[in-house]
Amino acid sequence: MFKNLGPVAVIITGTVMWVIALVVLIAVNASANKMWVCLVGIALGLVGLRYTIRRARREVL
Repeated sequence: MFKNLGPVAVIITGTVMWVIALVVLIAVNASANKMWVCLVGIALGLVGLRYTIRRARREVL
């Protein structure tokens, strides 16, 4: 089912899921520690996205 799903799509999906989790935690007024986990997950997802795109561009050249 997910054979042709590229790494960029997987990273974007994961990052979006962290954003959704953060919004839910804000809505239920969760602890700050849980929100920090979501923020770190989002940040790492963005770093991974940048790295993956740059690596893919280098492989094409």
